[in-house]
Amino acid sequence: MSDATAQHASANPSTALIVGGGPAGMMAGLLFARAGVSTLVLEKHGDFLRDFRGDTVHPSTLDLFAELGMIDELLKRPHDEARQLTGLIGGRKYAIADFSHLPAACQFIALMPQWEFLDFVSKAADRYPTFALRMNAEAVDLVVDNDRITGVKLPDGTILSAQLIIAADGRHSVLRDAAQLPREDLGAPMDVFWFRVPKQKELVNRTTGVLAPGRIMALIDRGAYWQCAFVFPKGGADAIRARGIEQFRRDVVTAAPLLNPAIAAINNFDEVKLLSVALDRLTQWSRPGFLAIGDAAHAMSPIGGIGINLAIQDAVAAANILAGPLAAGTNVDPLLRQVQDRRMLPTRAVQGAQRMIQNNIIGRVLTQDWRPDAIEAPWIVRLLDRWPMLQRIPARLVGLGIRREHIHSPDAFRSAN
Repeated sequence: MSDATAQHASANPSTALIVGGGPAGMMAGLLFARAGVSTLVLEKHGDFLRDFRGDTVHPSTLDLFAELGMIDELLKRPHDEARQLTGLIGGRKYAIADFSHLPAACQFIALMPQWEFLDFVSKAADRYPTFALRMNAEAVDLVVDNDRITGVKLPDGTILSAQLIIAADGRHSVLRDAAQLPREDLGAPMDVFWFRVPKQKELVNRTTGVLAPGRIMALIDRGAYWQCAFVFPKGGADAIRARGIEQFRRDVVTAAPLLNPAIAAINNFDEVKLLSVALDRLTQWSRPGFLAIGDAAHAMSPIGGIGINLAIQDAVAAANILAGPLAAGTNVDPLLRQVQDRRMLPTRAVQGAQRMIQNNIIGRVLTQDWRPDAIEAPWIVRLLDRWPMLQRIPARLVGLGIRREHIHSPDAFRSAN
């Protein structure tokens, strides 16, 4: 961590400096700027075009944009709509969740490429004169003065100061580590390979999961192609690569035969991206002048596609609690703990459910030998499939979550909008 005697390149510090241009960072940037807070978001990449990021925008998130009056604009961006979640277990299809009865503005999960979502949020934030986004700007350290964090340091030594630093720089957060916040590792028994397989465009979205002895996959229907997740025991990536791409293609189509017609489109492992799954959380999210949100505060498993939605909920809670007082010139240090207090319950609940699924289903399935007829759907899945009304329960838990947030932060530019 840098000390406060380093040379400052900027004489006009932003009031809020948000590090990370992912879902949590961009949403926080939009809401803090909307409240009249001078806000700068730093993103270390030059664009948002990175593939295989989470792209499941849940009804809870869509509701937030409805509250902002932006939902129609958002849904003009390319997306597909999943109104039901299904699973292929032992070769049979089961219906698990039905979103059509949710008390929400949008009764579906929007499958929208994350670069489209982030580009939309950045353009929405650009409407406010208090917002700035700096690309190709990586924060590599924190600046501390009398035990209070006052800024960040860039690779060239430039220091940017702010009254509040928000770390939204992901599961490998540099700033979280620099702040020396305590972290709890919950463990994860698997990693994931992400890749694309072409498909014929269909009117009905067919996003599904596949569960069979020794094989777990998720197939996200992106219209013209499947975005596929191939789950395997943690640390097994090199062994899979060593067996060669042809064997990998055989493993994929054995688990999901519907991919067979176009599986040859995977030419080599350069087209297969590794996601190292982590499940952890900070036990302390803040210190004076500093707050961590999203994956920087709690890395989520990809189970349920809940990660980006939980991160966005963090951003909304942070804005609800902090943006108004910060815009009024109030010292928000005493308020920082309230964000963690507000968001820890849903974080614990989601991670607890993910950990249970990892340990009791995923870990066990991945250690079984491949026998297509040797797996039976859990009793709860059979019950959901048999009684469609019960599918509303998982739909509500996945689609709306626990203690979901609503927009309460002020709009300082209401009369101009």
